[in-house]
Formats: sequence, structure tokens, C-alpha cells
Amino acid sequence: MHPLTHKVLENVRQDELLCAGDRVGVAVSGGIDSVALLRILLELRTELGIVLSVVHVNHKLRAAESDADEAFVASLAREHDLAIHVIRADVARHASERHISLETAARETRYKYFAELLRADNLDKIATGHTLDDQAETVLMRVIRGTGMRGLGAIHPHLQLEDQPGEIVRPLLATRRCALEQQLRDLGQFWREDSSNQDPAFTRNRVRHRLMPLLEHEFNPSIAERLSELAQIARAEEDYWDSEAEGWMGTAVQWFDARQASPASSSLVQIKGLPSAGKTSDPQMEEPGGSRDDVPHSAALNLHWLLSEPLALQRRVIKSIAEETGFPIEFRHVEEVLRFAAHSAAHGKEISLPRGWKAFREEDLLIFQAPEPGEPKQADFEYRITIPGELYIPEAEIRLQTLQIISREAAARYNPDQLLNPALLEHELVVRNWRPGDRFWPAHTKSAKKLKELLQDRHVSGPAKRHWPIILSGKQIVWVPGFAVATEFRAVEGAKQAVLIREVAEEGI
Repeated sequence: MHPLTHKVLENVRQDELLCAGDRVGVAVSGGIDSVALLRILLELRTELGIVLSVVHVNHKLRAAESDADEAFVASLAREHDLAIHVIRADVARHASERHISLETAARETRYKYFAELLRADNLDKIATGHTLDDQAETVLMRVIRGTGMRGLGAIHPHLQLEDQPGEIVRPLLATRRCALEQQLRDLGQFWREDSSNQDPAFTRNRVRHRLMPLLEHEFNPSIAERLSELAQIARAEEDYWDSEAEGWMGTAVQWFDARQASPASSSLVQIKGLPSAGKTSDPQMEEPGGSRDDVPHSAALNLHWLLSEPLALQRRVIKSIAEETGFPIEFRHVEEVLRFAAHSAAHGKEISLPRGWKAFREEDLLIFQAPEPGEPKQADFEYRITIPGELYIPEAEIRLQTLQIISREAAARYNPDQLLNPALLEHELVVRNWRPGDRFWPAHTKSAKKLKELLQDRHVSGPAKRHWPIILSGKQIVWVPGFAVATEFRAVEGAKQAVLIREVAEEGI
């Protein structure tokens, strides 16, 4: 047994990733990591008592190159007499229709297919080739963007898909990519190179090819291992505090029907069990002739208890309430809520939170009030983003990125209708939700139109429409997701410099 294979076996057993009898689909793209994973599991299948097959997703993003990847993976499966599950997906079209980035669309496509295979009882588990390097890069990216303890946990060895049987497992999380490459060379095993992995427009590629080497050479040769250890520590800490939070949520927090009047402390009735994502199936909430599972729940928190606890616990409880009730919340929102809770003059006042939620004080309670049924969940938001830069918008649940393109060769890789002229842009741009009266003139259209009409033409409706972000330079709208850039701000054809604005995936894995 190859020494690296033996190390992976130890990790699989330690993390209880695979069990005898498991039908395991190995996600193989054709690259180093996934091909090495397949060869390692082939060597271990008798030892572990597992049944292997191959899973491949052709994203059709690189034309003939993508098809060649699929052919390579199919050949690899035939060589080792393995069944193969293949899907060909038009990821670019999916991204366009959903108005999301290619990275997000590709990940959605992969995991949707994984879920289908698990749900159809074809497979018990799907193994992916995420490595220690991927883990370190993810931790670093999240630190750069801003994160809490949960985000530092990064890539988990196990991933249970929501409401799905089976799970995703990552047997290589303790293994360096360079070790995998060396093993493949030792075996004489070929692999495919994805040209997009060298594109510096992707944040992960810049972290991988620029930042990580700099940190290794100038600061700590073992930086990847240290970041991976940090992820392990964070996951253990988060597991502990999650279990602790369940106790707090059952004693200090009480839940009530959002359609009821705001309760006084004496009238609160504890609902046994926590609502999930702001909903409950508790029999006490049933109505004759139908279920009330779609009713959001508001929460009431005991103020005396909250303010007597350490700051770390206060933050954790506020965050837990937001997660249970189903509205996005960031550090700044948590701090705003805690300042409000501690202010003696706040009685009878309220503050606004994302998605139309509100917090207000009533006697000795801090109330988190859900929007009334039918009440618009729009709360105006406005942020700033620099060039280059990144920004997460909790109200819209998307992350935006601005990139500087500094060569004609780099600019040629992008749709020119998505490139802006940097000479016409301010260094700091305004990001806000669209508002009635906003007008936008996308490139290649006859004239400016109301944004309301443009969104209707694209069949954007519901919460997505209410939170649709736009970007302005000064007072002019220059970018709207799903449309070409503004006519007057479009980059000149063949220009050496340009600015690209795009949505990026929260999980680059």
C-alpha cells in the first residue's frame, strides 16, 4: 500500500467517513485531486468493503475542453471496470436565467445532481477531492472577507444535504495537493488540467497562486497546515457552542405566532421545541382544516438574563435567534441589537433588521418581530465598494466583486458587455437596492427604461425583485445583475484596462 494511501485510510477511519457496504460515488472532474482520490479509493475498496462508481458533471463551460474531460473520465471508469454517472448541464444558461455567477451556478448544478443520485438510492455517499490546500485557501478567503467561528470551520469532512439521505464526504482534507500529484506520477497516472484554474479573475486562483506562496515563502512554510488546524479547532468550538445554544434557546427565548399581537412577558407561552427556519409544525399551532406550518414565528428574549451574561454569549444568542427565525444577520446587526438592548431609553422604540424584521423592547423583553403576512420585506440598504473589492449584501444574500482588468489579453476572456471603463468610474461605488423611479440604460438597447420594467421583462419577481441590487458611480447606475453594463460607461473595445463587476459564490468549493 502506498504510504499516502495508508494515511488517507487512517483519516477515513478517524473521521468515520466510509463504512463497509457503502455505495460510494467518487466525484471525478479529471483534475489531479479527483483522479488521485479515485486511485486511492480503488486501492482501499477491499480494505474498507465499499462499492465504487464514478460521478462526472460536464459543465459545458469550456466547449471541446469540457467534452475531452468527460471522455477522459469515462475512459478511466472503463479502465477500472466502474459504473459511471454523467450529467451534461448548460451551466452558462443556468447562470443567466438565475442571474447568478458561473461559479455559483456550477456548484448548484453539481450538488443538485449529487442529491438526485443519493435520493434515487443509487448511492449512499459521494466522495469529493477537497484537499488540505482547498481547506487552507477557504479559511484564508473567509478571513479576508470577514467571518465568525462558523465560517472558520470552512470545509467539513461530512456534509449532510438538507432533507436528503446519504452525505458528501471529503477523504483528502488532511492531504496536500503536491503529495497527490507525486502519487499520480509514481503510478504513471495521467490527469487533465483545467485552464480556468489559472484565471486570476477568480478569487480562489489569486489566493492559490499569489497569496499562499507569498505566505509560505515570507512568513510560515507550514501556513497551509496551520490554517487547516484552525478550521478543525473552529469546527469543534462551533459544535460545542451550538449544543450550548440549544439550552439557552429553550429557556431564555420564547416563541409566538407572528400574527398575534406583541406579547407581554406574562402572556408568553413557550412553544416546545425550536422552530426551523422560522416555521414550526407543533400541534399547538394547528388550525381546524389546515396546517399553519407556513406561519413565521417571532421571538422574545429575557433582557435581564441577556444583559447579565458575557458578551460572547450575548452575541451567540442573538445570532442563534436570527438563524432559527430565518433572516440573515451580520456582525454589525448583532452589535446594533445589543446596543439597543442595553440602552435604558430604548423602551417603546424599535430598530429595523434585514428582510423586514424588527427588534423592540417591551417591559423586560427584547422582541424580534416577524413581518406581517403580506407585508413587504424590503428594507432599503446602501453600501460602498471599492475597485477592486468585495462586498456581501445580507438583504440580497449575494456577494459582489469588483475586479481590475489590466491587459488586453485578460479583457478578451470576458464578455465586453460586462466590462466598464475605469476612467469614467469613481474609485468608490455605491451599492443599494433598486427603488421606484430608478432608470437604467443597458448597452445595445435603444434608450433608458425604468428598472421596474426591465426586471418585469426578465420575469424577476417576489423577494428577489424587492432586494435586487444596483451599483452607481456618483448618481449614475452603471451595473445591474443580469444586464449589460450601462451604455455610457461600457469599456472601449480592445482597451487595455477595464473593470468587471460580478456576483461570486459564497462557497468556492
